Amino acid sequence: MAKKRAVKKPTAKKPTEKPKRKSATTWAPAKPKPTQTIYQFRVTLLEIKPKIWRRFQIKDCFLGDLHWHIQGAFGWTNSHLHDFDVGPVRYGIISQIDDPYYPECKDSLTTLLSDILPKDGKRFVFKYRYDFGDNWEHEVLFEGVVKPNRKIKYPICLEGERACPPEDCGGEMGYEHLLEVLADPKHEEYLDLRQWAGDFDPERFDAKAATWQMREYN
Repeated sequence: MAKKRAVKKPTAKKPTEKPKRKSATTWAPAKPKPTQTIYQFRVTLLEIKPKIWRRFQIKDCFLGDLHWHIQGAFGWTNSHLHDFDVGPVRYGIISQIDDPYYPECKDSLTTLLSDILPKDGKRFVFKYRYDFGDNWEHEVLFEGVVKPNRKIKYPICLEGERACPPEDCGGEMGYEHLLEVLADPKHEEYLDLRQWAGDFDPERFDAKAATWQMREYN
Protein backbone atom coordinates (compact mmCIF):
# COMPACT_ATOMS: atom_id res chain seq x y z
CA MET A 1 0.00 0.00 0.00
CA ALA A 2 1.41 3.33 -1.08
CA LYS A 3 2.32 5.76 1.68
CA LYS A 4 0.58 9.10 1.65
CA ARG A 5 2.86 12.00 1.20
CA ALA A 6 2.83 14.52 4.00
CA VAL A 7 1.38 17.79 2.81
CA LYS A 8 3.44 20.69 3.88
CA LYS A 9 1.46 23.60 5.26
CA PRO A 10 2.26 26.87 3.57
CA THR A 11 4.55 28.97 5.70
CA ALA A 12 2.87 32.22 6.69
CA LYS A 13 4.79 35.16 5.51
CA LYS A 14 5.77 37.69 8.13
CA PRO A 15 4.09 41.01 7.52
CA THR A 16 6.42 43.56 6.16
CA GLU A 17 7.21 45.96 8.98
CA LYS A 18 6.85 49.59 8.13
CA PRO A 19 9.86 51.66 8.98
CA LYS A 20 9.32 53.64 12.16
CA ARG A 21 9.00 57.31 11.66
CA LYS A 22 11.35 59.49 13.55
CA SER A 23 9.54 61.82 15.87
CA ALA A 24 9.71 65.33 14.59
CA THR A 25 11.19 67.78 17.02
CA THR A 26 9.51 71.16 17.11
CA TRP A 27 11.96 73.98 17.36
CA ALA A 28 11.05 76.90 19.56
CA PRO A 29 13.17 79.82 20.64
CA ALA A 30 14.33 79.70 24.24
CA LYS A 31 12.22 81.77 26.62
CA PRO A 32 14.19 84.79 27.82
CA LYS A 33 15.25 84.85 31.44
CA PRO A 34 14.42 87.78 33.73
CA THR A 35 17.26 89.86 35.11
CA GLN A 36 17.78 90.47 38.83
CA THR A 37 16.84 94.14 38.49
CA ILE A 38 14.32 95.60 40.95
CA TYR A 39 11.76 98.01 39.49
CA GLN A 40 9.45 100.44 41.25
CA PHE A 41 5.99 101.25 39.91
CA ARG A 42 3.10 103.47 40.85
CA VAL A 43 -0.18 102.20 39.40
CA THR A 44 -3.28 104.42 39.43
CA LEU A 45 -6.84 103.48 38.52
CA LEU A 46 -7.99 106.15 36.06
CA GLU A 47 -11.24 108.15 36.03
CA ILE A 48 -11.90 107.60 39.75
CA LYS A 49 -11.76 110.31 42.42
CA PRO A 50 -10.41 110.30 45.07
CA LYS A 51 -7.58 108.37 43.46
CA ILE A 52 -7.05 104.65 43.97
CA TRP A 53 -3.38 103.82 43.61
CA ARG A 54 -0.54 101.50 44.67
CA ARG A 55 3.23 101.80 44.77
CA PHE A 56 5.21 98.57 44.72
CA GLN A 57 8.61 97.07 43.95
CA ILE A 58 9.07 93.87 41.96
CA LYS A 59 11.83 91.91 40.29
CA ASP A 60 12.16 91.90 36.53
CA CYS A 61 9.48 89.61 35.16
CA PHE A 62 7.19 89.03 32.20
CA LEU A 63 4.30 91.39 31.47
CA GLY A 64 2.01 88.48 32.26
CA ASP A 65 3.49 88.42 35.77
CA LEU A 66 3.03 92.19 36.14
CA HIS A 67 -0.67 91.55 35.54
CA TRP A 68 -0.71 89.30 38.61
CA HIS A 69 1.22 91.83 40.69
CA ILE A 70 -1.32 94.54 39.86
CA GLN A 71 -4.21 92.18 40.60
CA GLY A 72 -2.78 91.35 44.01
CA ALA A 73 -1.83 94.90 44.96
CA PHE A 74 -5.28 96.29 44.09
CA GLY A 75 -7.37 93.37 45.28
CA TRP A 76 -8.80 92.38 41.89
CA THR A 77 -9.75 88.72 41.51
CA ASN A 78 -8.52 87.94 37.95
CA SER A 79 -12.09 87.28 36.85
CA HIS A 80 -11.80 89.02 33.47
CA LEU A 81 -9.50 89.55 30.49
CA HIS A 82 -6.72 92.11 30.45
CA ASP A 83 -4.17 93.74 28.17
CA PHE A 84 -1.35 96.29 28.15
CA ASP A 85 -0.78 99.23 25.84
CA VAL A 86 2.91 100.10 25.71
CA GLY A 87 3.13 102.98 23.28
CA PRO A 88 1.57 101.80 20.01
CA VAL A 89 2.02 98.11 20.88
CA ARG A 90 -0.66 96.01 22.57
CA TYR A 91 0.32 93.02 24.72
CA GLY A 92 -1.80 90.25 26.15
CA ILE A 93 -2.35 86.52 26.36
CA ILE A 94 -2.85 85.82 22.67
CA SER A 95 -4.97 82.69 23.11
CA GLN A 96 -7.46 84.64 25.22
CA ILE A 97 -7.85 87.93 23.40
CA ASP A 98 -7.38 87.07 19.73
CA ASP A 99 -10.43 89.11 18.73
CA PRO A 100 -11.02 90.80 15.35
CA TYR A 101 -12.60 93.78 17.12
CA TYR A 102 -9.35 94.58 18.93
CA PRO A 103 -5.86 95.30 17.57
CA GLU A 104 -3.45 92.40 17.24
CA CYS A 105 -1.31 91.88 20.29
CA LYS A 106 2.09 90.55 21.18
CA ASP A 107 2.54 87.83 23.76
CA SER A 108 2.74 89.21 27.30
CA LEU A 109 3.88 85.81 28.58
CA THR A 110 7.19 86.05 26.72
CA THR A 111 7.85 89.80 26.97
CA LEU A 112 10.06 90.94 29.83
CA LEU A 113 9.77 94.27 31.61
CA SER A 114 13.48 94.74 30.90
CA ASP A 115 12.64 94.57 27.18
CA ILE A 116 10.14 97.43 27.23
CA LEU A 117 11.38 99.77 29.99
CA PRO A 118 13.93 102.52 29.25
CA LYS A 119 17.50 101.30 29.63
CA ASP A 120 18.49 104.61 31.22
CA GLY A 121 15.93 104.12 34.02
CA LYS A 122 13.92 107.23 33.14
CA ARG A 123 10.27 107.43 34.15
CA PHE A 124 7.97 105.77 31.67
CA VAL A 125 4.19 105.44 31.44
CA PHE A 126 2.03 102.74 29.86
CA LYS A 127 -1.53 101.43 30.31
CA TYR A 128 -3.03 98.30 31.84
CA ARG A 129 -6.67 97.48 31.21
CA TYR A 130 -8.69 94.97 33.22
CA ASP A 131 -12.21 93.75 32.39
CA PHE A 132 -13.16 94.77 28.86
CA GLY A 133 -16.76 95.24 30.03
CA ASP A 134 -16.30 97.53 33.04
CA ASN A 135 -13.14 98.76 31.32
CA TRP A 136 -10.91 99.54 34.28
CA GLU A 137 -7.91 101.43 32.89
CA HIS A 138 -4.78 101.81 34.98
CA GLU A 139 -1.86 104.14 34.44
CA VAL A 140 1.37 102.23 35.09
CA LEU A 141 4.18 104.63 35.95
CA PHE A 142 7.68 103.17 35.98
CA GLU A 143 9.45 105.25 38.63
CA GLY A 144 12.92 103.78 38.27
CA VAL A 145 15.37 101.06 39.18
CA VAL A 146 15.81 100.33 42.88
CA LYS A 147 18.91 98.98 44.59
CA PRO A 148 18.13 95.48 45.91
CA ASN A 149 17.74 95.18 49.67
CA ARG A 150 18.61 91.75 51.08
CA LYS A 151 16.26 92.35 53.99
CA ILE A 152 13.27 92.76 51.68
CA LYS A 153 11.38 89.93 50.05
CA TYR A 154 9.96 90.87 46.65
CA PRO A 155 7.34 91.67 45.50
CA ILE A 156 6.37 94.26 48.10
CA CYS A 157 3.60 96.86 48.17
CA LEU A 158 4.95 100.01 49.81
CA GLU A 159 1.91 102.25 49.98
CA GLY A 160 -1.39 103.16 48.38
CA GLU A 161 -4.85 104.53 48.98
CA ARG A 162 -8.40 103.19 48.93
CA ALA A 163 -9.86 99.85 47.92
CA CYS A 164 -10.41 98.89 44.30
CA PRO A 165 -14.06 98.81 43.21
CA PRO A 166 -16.03 95.57 43.59
CA GLU A 167 -15.89 93.30 40.55
CA ASP A 168 -18.74 93.69 38.05
CA CYS A 169 -20.09 96.90 39.59
CA GLY A 170 -20.56 98.53 36.19
CA GLY A 171 -17.40 100.47 35.56
CA GLU A 172 -16.83 104.10 36.52
CA MET A 173 -20.50 105.16 36.46
CA GLY A 174 -21.68 102.01 38.21
CA TYR A 175 -19.10 102.49 40.93
CA GLU A 176 -20.07 106.13 41.50
CA HIS A 177 -23.70 105.06 41.81
CA LEU A 178 -22.76 102.31 44.27
CA LEU A 179 -20.88 104.77 46.50
CA GLU A 180 -23.78 107.21 46.36
CA VAL A 181 -26.25 104.54 47.46
CA LEU A 182 -24.03 103.10 50.21
CA ALA A 183 -23.59 106.58 51.67
CA ASP A 184 -27.36 106.99 52.03
CA PRO A 185 -29.12 104.34 54.16
CA LYS A 186 -32.46 105.91 53.18
CA HIS A 187 -31.87 105.29 49.48
CA GLU A 188 -34.38 102.88 47.95
CA GLU A 189 -31.55 100.65 46.66
CA TYR A 190 -29.53 100.71 49.86
CA LEU A 191 -30.52 97.32 51.28
CA ASP A 192 -30.05 95.50 47.96
CA LEU A 193 -26.67 97.06 47.16
CA ARG A 194 -25.43 96.80 50.74
CA GLN A 195 -26.15 93.08 50.64
CA TRP A 196 -24.56 92.77 47.19
CA ALA A 197 -21.41 94.67 48.23
CA GLY A 198 -21.00 92.80 51.51
CA ASP A 199 -18.48 94.41 53.84
CA PHE A 200 -16.96 96.54 51.08
CA ASP A 201 -15.31 99.69 52.44
CA PRO A 202 -14.06 102.12 49.76
CA GLU A 203 -11.47 103.60 52.12
CA ARG A 204 -9.92 100.28 53.13
CA PHE A 205 -6.27 99.71 52.25
CA ASP A 206 -3.56 97.67 53.96
CA ALA A 207 -0.09 97.55 52.42
CA LYS A 208 0.78 94.33 54.27
CA ALA A 209 -2.38 92.62 53.03
CA ALA A 210 -1.66 93.83 49.49
CA THR A 211 1.90 92.48 49.71
CA TRP A 212 0.60 89.13 50.96
CA GLN A 213 -1.82 88.90 48.03
CA MET A 214 0.90 89.85 45.53
CA ARG A 215 3.04 87.01 46.83
CA GLU A 216 0.13 84.59 46.75
CA TYR A 217 -0.41 85.41 43.08
CA ASN A 218 3.34 85.39 42.30
